[in-house]
Amino acid sequence: MVNRMQFYIDGAWVDPAVKKSTAVVNPATEEAMYEVALGSKADVDKAVAAAKRAFVTFSQTSRDERVALLTKVIEIYKGRLKEIGAAVSDEMGAPLPMAEKLQAGAGLGHLMTTLDVLKNYHFEEPVGTAMVLREPVGVVGMITPWNWPLNQIACKVAPALAAGCTMILKPSEFTPTSALIFAEILHEAGVPKGVFNLVNGLGPEVGAAMSEHPDIDMISFTGSTRAGIDVAKRAAPTVKRVSQELGGKSPNVILEGADLTKAVTGGVMHMFNNSGQSCNAPSRMIVPASKMKEVAAIAKAVADKTKAGDPRAEGTTIGPVVNRGQWDKIQGLIKKGIDEGATLVSGGPGLPEGVNKGFYVRPTIFADVTPDMTIAREEIFGPVLTIIGAKDEAEAVHIANDTPYGLAGYVTGASVEDAKRVGRQIRAGNVNLQGVPNDRSAPFGGYKQSGNGREWGKYGLEDFLEVKAVAGFNAA
Repeated sequence: MVNRMQFYIDGAWVDPAVKKSTAVVNPATEEAMYEVALGSKADVDKAVAAAKRAFVTFSQTSRDERVALLTKVIEIYKGRLKEIGAAVSDEMGAPLPMAEKLQAGAGLGHLMTTLDVLKNYHFEEPVGTAMVLREPVGVVGMITPWNWPLNQIACKVAPALAAGCTMILKPSEFTPTSALIFAEILHEAGVPKGVFNLVNGLGPEVGAAMSEHPDIDMISFTGSTRAGIDVAKRAAPTVKRVSQELGGKSPNVILEGADLTKAVTGGVMHMFNNSGQSCNAPSRMIVPASKMKEVAAIAKAVADKTKAGDPRAEGTTIGPVVNRGQWDKIQGLIKKGIDEGATLVSGGPGLPEGVNKGFYVRPTIFADVTPDMTIAREEIFGPVLTIIGAKDEAEAVHIANDTPYGLAGYVTGASVEDAKRVGRQIRAGNVNLQGVPNDRSAPFGGYKQSGNGREWGKYGLEDFLEVKAVAGFNAA
């Protein structure tokens, strides 16, 4: 039985300083499943004190000790994959097979990749007469979202452990159970007390207390750009490191000569995956203007086969979005798209056919979208695709970069060389060519208002390391 009414602090499950809780709602049924405790500044202070004490010894552990620890974490995690997947499915609505394979699987993937990096990473590098040392940054505050809960938790916690940092995690209040299971996994694996701490709570309370805390050396935040700005402002007076992965409005550029059926079909399916609730979703499909009608027809065929329904029912393609607030926001933006004159190809406002409860959004496609329309500029975070026409390659690149965001970009051309040429011009931290997915060994993060810092692989490890130059270390 997962313990939802206590926090994990200093190696033990403890009661909150003040008893306060919130209901966790199943987005498929709109019904409350259970309560989860909410923390306060006092709980954060307690967790930070534990992490600060633990840092003294954990920062001095050897590579071999941390390799052994991560190996044990991975072994235990594998045994709880199905349980994690079920929790994610119930709390944020992902179809159960997808939640088990992709959501829970992403967490395992980051743990395994980090382990490989740790085994081979050079923490010391001679430079002239100096030795450059890479040392753990210190106590890290981690704030993670609900849309890919284990992906985001693991790609922060794994490298922090590998670096020798100690940490406090505040997971989303909408998806607490998978994070609590993760805490149980770390406890069973023998993570020393105080190294990992978990405090559930709300952003304006627990998140703000973490951002402002003078004994937290770094904040690693994933969430909206709006919330990221608030975190950065609160962190500024203590000059702590802030690493952020924020929102996106990612372009999917399909060039002349590309296999339209394959590129459009893949782009629409990617957009609808996880009900469109991915920060790097390819939400702006930019196509040759002359092919607009053909592209819209292909996209509609995919939408017609996309079934929004019960996450545990066979044949469900996408589940609900996470909560009422998100549903209302998405509905407002769909209406805005219609009001501003975009062509509604499929979907639209309201619940899908045959559905009378749950936060389900109709898989929606707009064609003939212009770059100045609201749906082309704002992150919708739902299964809503906008298709924009470009007269030539130069205009396609201009439209792709005409956004305050820069998290991801996608390019498909007649050849890899065509895609490479355009991919180099996209101002984003991640660019995928010819439908090839991300590699967990490569860095993940954004340009512009999509954030700073990098996660995944050795780049993620380095986010949690300070660089020290020791002159005279190599002097004759």
